[in-house]
Amino acid sequence: MNKEKINLENKTILITGCAGFIGSYLSKRLLEEFNNIKIIGLDNLNDYYDVSLKEYRLAKLKKYDNFFFIKENIANKEAVDKIFQEYKPNVVVNLAAQAGVRYSIDHPDVYMESNVMGFYNILEACRNYPVSHLVYASSSSVYGGNIKIPFSVDDKVDNPVSLYAATKKTDELLAHCYSKLYNIPSTGLRFFTVYGPAGRPDMAYFGFTNKLINGEKIKIFNYGNCKRDFTYVDDIVEGVIRVMQGAPKKEVGEDGLPIAPYAVYNIGNSKPENLLEFVKILQEELIRAKVLPSDYDFETHKELVPMQAGDVPVTYADSKALEKDYGFKPSTSLRDGLRNFAKWYKEYYIDKNKGEA
Repeated sequence: MNKEKINLENKTILITGCAGFIGSYLSKRLLEEFNNIKIIGLDNLNDYYDVSLKEYRLAKLKKYDNFFFIKENIANKEAVDKIFQEYKPNVVVNLAAQAGVRYSIDHPDVYMESNVMGFYNILEACRNYPVSHLVYASSSSVYGGNIKIPFSVDDKVDNPVSLYAATKKTDELLAHCYSKLYNIPSTGLRFFTVYGPAGRPDMAYFGFTNKLINGEKIKIFNYGNCKRDFTYVDDIVEGVIRVMQGAPKKEVGEDGLPIAPYAVYNIGNSKPENLLEFVKILQEELIRAKVLPSDYDFETHKELVPMQAGDVPVTYADSKALEKDYGFKPSTSLRDGLRNFAKWYKEYYIDKNKGEA
């Protein structure tokens, strides 16, 4: 792919979902690594999960003089337009979205509001206040019930098995349309099962830890026969930063009209792990970090259950395109990643509570 190089130094970057898991890590890396970068962070701090965790992430960012936080919802078109008009961002990274596959089954409205209407508002603003590059979060969920693995960006993704997946595929289609019509360079990133310290509490590794601490049983779906391509958050952020700096080049086709400056990439570890093996490593690292006692009876706290609606048995990223175009391949091992998570969990939940006792 032909790319337009973008120097992020001295630029204004808008990051939506800045108090979210990936958004907070990305903001921090950019603030630390690029001179005179200005980050406009937008987040509505909704209560889909514990807001205090979002505030914890945000507090770390507010220490930087060149970070400016705006509490707002991307579904508010007027507010989004005003932000673009005032700050005129050079690069936009849209990470704001209602996440979660299972939650979408019972709460469809919030997915349509944030993931479809919210993203449409971002695209409209990019059209009216032109940007050098729009980077946005898609998801491995778009592959739905695909049987062929690993999942390649060239695969058909017309069979979503959850509303969440359907909204993410909608985002890719909308972005392509706006890229073609208005020559907006855009890149979609299909993230594969992101995990790490200060992650989302609704993710399996986090939820399992909470339940094990409380002596509750953890449910392992599809009787433990699911495989997930777990990708450590630092690897995701590294991929995003590289992509931000290389926008699809604006080119004209033989018909004299713009060729859509549009691309989509997978970012995944390309090493799917069986859920039972994942749970075994998680248990070992929780014991090592002294989150759980060394004699913890794990067998009595796990339950193998059938697959849930909206879930898929395997996720497996083919990330060769990302490696070819941006020279990057995720490499953090599951054990290293879960070790970092277990250490953070002990500091944030256990040591902090001891100090307050």
